[in-house]
Amino acid sequence: MHTFTEAFSLALALILTGGSDLYQIVGLSLQVSLGATLVACALGLPLGALVAIARFRGRNLLLIVMNALMGLPPVVVGLLVYLQLSRSGPLGFLGLLYTPTAMVIAQTILITPIIAALSRQVLEDLHGEYAEQFRSLCLRPAQVMGALLWDGRHALLTVGLAGFGRAVAEVGAVMIVGGNIDHLTRVMTTAIALETSKGDLPLALALGLVLLGLALVINGAVQALRPAAQRPVHV
Repeated sequence: MHTFTEAFSLALALILTGGSDLYQIVGLSLQVSLGATLVACALGLPLGALVAIARFRGRNLLLIVMNALMGLPPVVVGLLVYLQLSRSGPLGFLGLLYTPTAMVIAQTILITPIIAALSRQVLEDLHGEYAEQFRSLCLRPAQVMGALLWDGRHALLTVGLAGFGRAVAEVGAVMIVGGNIDHLTRVMTTAIALETSKGDLPLALALGLVLLGLALVINGAVQALRPAAQRPVHV
């Protein structure tokens, strides 16, 4: 058992040298989380824009559901995806269980509601401010959505970063559908849990430091983009 000082020194050495497959684990984590974030943005941003401009019966109920889905329990999502992708499930023939693709699917389900709900709020505020101009130009709904998405791109980028931060820190769902297989589906969060249970504190701490560094970078990017997101938009 290492002392904290020894473990911290060894962790820094691992980060600098990339030993014990550290970079491979970090690379897979980024690949899975970035892939899930891109898919979630492709689904969530148009959905958020549509709900922002649409007015229909049951909209308030839809907003409640969207906000509630932001708090989806990761293990429940992992279980549902597992049931769909297992051999006895409807999508079992695809052979995706215990692959990075299954992890991307689970993370996408988790963060799409977050991106949709946050983007809806951003775009609804923009739409309320410029609704009269949109009406005067006789724009179709698709054109309004496009204008809002473009003019709110800086704020929406922070939404995407928030989704990525949620995805890269996920452990429960990816553990269930990925299996934490070495050199195949082992990502930072699942590796930290495994190495801590094994007593390999230097590697667990090194991965934790990298994950903490990513969190700081994401938050720094959000803060840097905030002034741009708060500039007046132009239609």
